[in-house]
Amino acid sequence: MNTEIISKEELLSHWQGHRTLTRKTIEKFPEQELFSFSIGGMRTFAELVKELLSIAGPGLEGIVNNSTDDYNHNLPLNTKDELLAKWDLETPRINELYSQIPEARFHENFNLFGEYEFPIIQNIQYFIDNEIHHRAQGYVYLRALNVEPPFFWDR
Repeated sequence: MNTEIISKEELLSHWQGHRTLTRKTIEKFPEQELFSFSIGGMRTFAELVKELLSIAGPGLEGIVNNSTDDYNHNLPLNTKDELLAKWDLETPRINELYSQIPEARFHENFNLFGEYEFPIIQNIQYFIDNEIHHRAQGYVYLRALNVEPPFFWDR
């Protein structure tokens, strides 16, 4: 007997809660430091956000369309407002694409970006885990800049 622990809708809600918190993190950054500040050779938070934007929506689009197009994170977003606008455009797009993936496909293998062959559920979990990881880097940056990050539970 297989008992469901979390529904497809609950997983999307969980993910979108993390996206809400990441958006709040972007908002907290001073404009200049968003694009210039780093510690220990890590990428700037703007570069990390661009990565997140180039993975989630395009990754879901690949899953929905059975496309393994290459990953491209060279997004021409050069201001905080541009990053936030793109983030806001991706939110409903993620909802729409996610809704097109039948639950029956979640355990089907998919070669994400032609590089990462895992079950679709693991690809989606990667999108979420990667975002949490990069947001944590942003929290470290904010603390180093003496800016209070958003509460981690305020999703």
